[in-house]
Amino acid sequence: MCTPAAGRVRLNVGGRVFETTADTLASAGRDTMLGAMLDASWNVPATTSEYFIDRDPACFAVLLDLLRTGGLHLPPHVPEAALCREALYYGLLDRVRAARWADLDGDRLRLAASVPGRAPGDGAAVRAAPDGGCCVAHGAAVRVYNWMLQERRPVHLAHKPVNDAAYLDAATLLVATRDSSGGGVAAFSALTGDLRHRYLLTHDRQPRPFTPGALAFDNHHSTIFASCKGRLNEYGVAAWDAATGEQADFFYEPPACALGDADALQWLHGTGTLMAATMFPRADSSFVTLLDFRCRTVAWSWSDVGTPASLEDKHAVHAVAMEDGWSVCVVNQYDDLGFLDLRSNARGVRWRSGSKLTGRKKVCAEETCYPKLATHGGQLFASTTTGAISVFSGPDHALTSTLRASDGGVVCDLSIGGDRLFALHNEENVFDVWETPPLPII
Repeated sequence: MCTPAAGRVRLNVGGRVFETTADTLASAGRDTMLGAMLDASWNVPATTSEYFIDRDPACFAVLLDLLRTGGLHLPPHVPEAALCREALYYGLLDRVRAARWADLDGDRLRLAASVPGRAPGDGAAVRAAPDGGCCVAHGAAVRVYNWMLQERRPVHLAHKPVNDAAYLDAATLLVATRDSSGGGVAAFSALTGDLRHRYLLTHDRQPRPFTPGALAFDNHHSTIFASCKGRLNEYGVAAWDAATGEQADFFYEPPACALGDADALQWLHGTGTLMAATMFPRADSSFVTLLDFRCRTVAWSWSDVGTPASLEDKHAVHAVAMEDGWSVCVVNQYDDLGFLDLRSNARGVRWRSGSKLTGRKKVCAEETCYPKLATHGGQLFASTTTGAISVFSGPDHALTSTLRASDGGVVCDLSIGGDRLFALHNEENVFDVWETPPLPII
């Protein structure tokens, strides 16, 4: 047998012989099966003439070419699902994914797929998974998709409509539900749909029913947050330890903050605070608040109560904290963007006309489908009432790209994760998947 020092290695995969170099196999990494084959700990007898691997030779040929060239070339006779199964066996699944798409860049995104859902009715929310998959909330169920967009076993919630969902990690899905007796927060397996844990809420050391709204995590995913409404006026934001599942804290709602109705929560790593946003039409007025759980104080707050008459028909309908950690972007029902400076005592909104940026007339959106915001890599993404997604880049947030979605109608929700952008449509039970193609290999 040829040793790594000799430079050449023979592999018999499912009866087909491949010859390659030790350097090619080593490039897979020692934490992969192929890289480990060169490790002395294998102690392969010197009399062995070649390695035998009882796997699919056609898929192995594609993976070996990926290691040699860095490019993924999938012949028509090799099913993608089979390739991914074999890549998982060899420890090369991340290589396959990296060869399929690059780091997300809003100005280079391409529509990769439009996935029709099989659940009755329209989806209410889409959430990106950290591994490139996603989930879609449909009434009292959450449809779960892996990164190949194959549907896994769904999460069924016994007729309890979903208020929010979020991935604690690639294998764990958190769901917030409501029903006539309240609702709850629970963790489910994203792989099997099985229940893992229910998060209980106590007040004065007594368990209390509650209805959760929005979900969020801190920067290390060690603490879970949920906006909550109790049956005995226990309104606020609850915190649980992600490792133990035990309640860690509860931030009671101060006057004029509307924390219990918050429909968006976001952790701000730079300030160590939690943004809680309660948006129109859930409330008559919109509120954005930064909560400091370390000292249980409101670090900053803003509301559109008392808006000038010239703007009284415009309501902030969604909010997102920018990645600089010092500003919050809001959007109204006319696609206008507004920016709040968290360092400013004036706390006024600096509005920019979305209709001027997109060159269209202002048309009020349907109440069920207001614009949504997301950020990634310093870029700002905003769905519009025309069914497109606008991409804003640079320190001045200039409009740099417009993503035209499929024929599913207006985008009612969007989410970014796993280097993909997911857009859920309002009129049809379908979501779009946007990816950044890899740069050409020279």
